Amino acid sequence: MLAIKLRKMFSRINQLLLLVCVVLVAISCKSNSGEKSSATGWAYNDPENGGFEKLDYEGQINGPNLVLIEGGTFDMGLTMEDVSFEWNNVPRRVTVSSFYMDESEVANIDWKEYLFWTKRVYKTYPQVYLDALPDTLVWREELSYNEPLIQTYFRHPSYDNYPVVGVSWDQVQEFCKWRSDRANEGLLIERGILNNNSLEQVDSENFNSEAYLAGQYEGSVRKNLEDVSTGGERRVRFEDGIMLPDYRLPTEAEWEYAAYALQGNLSSTGDENITDRRYFPWDGNTARYQINNKDQGRILANFKRGAGDYMGMAGNLNDKASTTAPVRTFLPNDFGLYNMAGNVNEWCQDVYRPMTSTTLRDSENHDLNPFRGNQFEELILDEEGKPIEKDSLGRLQTRPVEDDTLGVRENYRKGDVRNFADGDDEESVQYGYGEYSLISDKARVIKGGSWADRLYWLSPGTRRFKDQDKSDRTIGFRCAMIRVGGSSGNEDTGGNTFREGSKSKRRY
Repeated sequence: MLAIKLRKMFSRINQLLLLVCVVLVAISCKSNSGEKSSATGWAYNDPENGGFEKLDYEGQINGPNLVLIEGGTFDMGLTMEDVSFEWNNVPRRVTVSSFYMDESEVANIDWKEYLFWTKRVYKTYPQVYLDALPDTLVWREELSYNEPLIQTYFRHPSYDNYPVVGVSWDQVQEFCKWRSDRANEGLLIERGILNNNSLEQVDSENFNSEAYLAGQYEGSVRKNLEDVSTGGERRVRFEDGIMLPDYRLPTEAEWEYAAYALQGNLSSTGDENITDRRYFPWDGNTARYQINNKDQGRILANFKRGAGDYMGMAGNLNDKASTTAPVRTFLPNDFGLYNMAGNVNEWCQDVYRPMTSTTLRDSENHDLNPFRGNQFEELILDEEGKPIEKDSLGRLQTRPVEDDTLGVRENYRKGDVRNFADGDDEESVQYGYGEYSLISDKARVIKGGSWADRLYWLSPGTRRFKDQDKSDRTIGFRCAMIRVGGSSGNEDTGGNTFREGSKSKRRY
């Protein structure tokens, strides 16, 4: 009898403990419960104080296929002899902020997924799908038999994990918009905020990140976030930090920095020890692996060794690829990025100008995240200051920033600054960009070298260009994304922190 009573008592105690644990977990999950403002002393997240929210934010997550590239300083520009004598990349010291970069080039299977979604959703606008198709005719050549690749390279599953080619810079911009929206929609579904209603999305009623944040897309709501100020529910806001920034092409500076993968370290005395001279994304001046182990002598990239030599001799092939190779072939660089030299050239976001490095070399105003190509835009707002109705593709409508709307701004004076400080002085030299020069405002930077290039072009400091509405069998791309918050990751406190009263000193 006593044993039965004891079991019942312990059972009730266990139930009580379980209830206490649930309550404690619920309290701990509430962001910054009990934390007070350092400015006013008022408690955050308190409905009685109005419900101003402060999140216990864990930091930006890695988007699909992205690798965090910790920023830093390096000499941007040529590290080898300028064999073309173009003087279009004079070295200059710059700093690149931390950002994310695709681990590998975007593959055919990724572009196929994009096409599938576009064709399925934009039923009323089939031209969107047609405009997204790669140009498979880039494989055709007058005196070569490459006709099979026209049919097979993009369509056949054997090439699913090979880099997509035949896509223009303009097409890539649309891919980046699509990828950004799909990644954010996936995050909201994973968080249990939205239901997966993919089959119901048609034409303008598809998930778009900006339209959702502006309240112009509802979707199938599963459970919105708690609204601390009202006690009810609310939709996700940008300030919640749940949704990722946009995927985009990397700037030329970001691409070059990520390719070199230069990483400093602390010496035994705590001083910086910076090594920032490399010819390629690996050490040494050869394309063969030099460390004495099983990989010694192994080819490190896919390129053309000499006239008519694309992959060596049968029985002892070197890069094992007469054209492209799979996107995760060869050893990655020190940032963990594959094929930052060879395989395919890669689109950068920048407008190409040969004089950019020269005109900005001595300027301290453009040595942080240098970029040429800004065309500033703004949302079109109604009389109440809200975005006007989204367009037929489900996107918020924007327009270029006009010069006469800038007022007394001091930090920039023009809405389109692609030609800023490009060496084309109106009072002296006229280069005639787009008139009697191959270079125009449509010329975009490509970098990295390809399967059809000699070793020289695999050096990250080299640069060439292609018009943004054209494509090539040797050009692909990878995406990038800004890093929001600490430069070194989610544990970063913002600098070298030495805590007082502690025997140990930790560098973040």
